[in-house]
Amino acid sequence: MKGIPILIVFFTIFLAASLLIPSPMLPGNLLSNHFSNLSSAYKGWVSAFLNAVFYGIILWLIFVAVSRRFEEK
Repeated sequence: MKGIPILIVFFTIFLAASLLIPSPMLPGNLLSNHFSNLSSAYKGWVSAFLNAVFYGIILWLIFVAVSRRFEEK
């Protein structure tokens, strides 16, 4: 697929942003709080990973939809 590099870029951007921004972001913060057996150090990483997956996939789908429209024209 030609959009895989874009997915990797969006994933990396949101992973870095989630790790560097101290405020909790949804849905990663909400889902990581459900894992009560995680230590607080790992909750930040799990939250950042879940945010990166969620927002990376959403932006990737938007990119794919927009690129298909431009290819049709």
